Amino acid sequence: MGWSHRTTGLIHYQPSSAYRGYTLFSPNGGDDAFLIDMEGRFVHRWHSDAGINYGFLLPNGNLLFRDRGSNPNSPGSNAIRELDWEGEMVWEYRNPNLRRHCRLANGNNLFLMQEEISPELSRQVLGGFHTAADPERMNGDLVVETTPGGSVVSEWRSSGHLNPQEDIICPLENRFSWGGANDLTVVENGENGDDGRFLISFRILDTVALVDRSTGEFVWKWGPGQISHQHNPTLLANGNLLVLDNGAHRRGLSSSRVVEVNPTTNEIVWQYRGDPLVSFFTHFTGGAERLPNGNTLITEGMTGRLFEVTPSNQVVWEYVNPFLANNQHGYNNGVFRAHRYGPEHPALQGRDLDPDSHANLNRLYGGSH
Repeated sequence: MGWSHRTTGLIHYQPSSAYRGYTLFSPNGGDDAFLIDMEGRFVHRWHSDAGINYGFLLPNGNLLFRDRGSNPNSPGSNAIRELDWEGEMVWEYRNPNLRRHCRLANGNNLFLMQEEISPELSRQVLGGFHTAADPERMNGDLVVETTPGGSVVSEWRSSGHLNPQEDIICPLENRFSWGGANDLTVVENGENGDDGRFLISFRILDTVALVDRSTGEFVWKWGPGQISHQHNPTLLANGNLLVLDNGAHRRGLSSSRVVEVNPTTNEIVWQYRGDPLVSFFTHFTGGAERLPNGNTLITEGMTGRLFEVTPSNQVVWEYVNPFLANNQHGYNNGVFRAHRYGPEHPALQGRDLDPDSHANLNRLYGGSH
């Protein structure tokens, strides 16, 4: 499945090998989030005039998402919002500096933002290319926990834990930010399911790190020389980590891959790459999600391509986003990240998932084209 399969909608489906469920995606820069079945038919849609850049389902069936922000040339958002199944807004949090978000087990929210670091520390940071426009104060990454009402519970600053002599910016990136964190994932690690750790991805440092929230210290750090400008690290049930290695600014042929790494040995124990290599490449955005049957759902973000692969790297489901939108990368069909939900998922219980409910949408965009 390479560049020759670039029609939109459903491209390929092998029912006997795929994990049957419903896939959630939203065009990057658009106003809608869509839920499709395995045949590529639309079964539900959420709409927001402020845009839906990326969202995921909560157990109650609500959609938690970030808007597209007021600046289409920036990956940031103005607000995190929650819509119920019918599309009514039930909660929002506004901040012009939002980048990523997580909902914690206790109902609080974890937000990834940026804030300026001191001029003294900025001068110590190594790497990046220098220009006359370099700021005196670079941005650092900030993780904030808030209550549903917006009260701040805790704050964590990457600048207090990264090492300016070791955590070096990619030489092909500017010096506006130290870290450029692009993902935040909560990890449950207590007997009571407490959210005691989080995974954070520092894109321009080629680094993934696991942070102990009680101490603020790194439990594990990995990546330089192994991955390049990665996205979406997640902890698997076997204790390994799954991450999309975008491959941007890597030496040699530009290509992406998905890797599973053992954090005890730092060895890559599984990977998926395109064949040919250039058939899978997303310079920015994207993700990878391990499915209950052992397959992996991959989002090739820049091309709007969603596909599922088996442990033996066989593509068993493939779909290309048919919608175009204006975003920070221009006018395209990009998708930041997709998720697959099985029929037994609590968010889908008792829901109308009949494709006929969206007959007009399916007539224009459903299935394959």
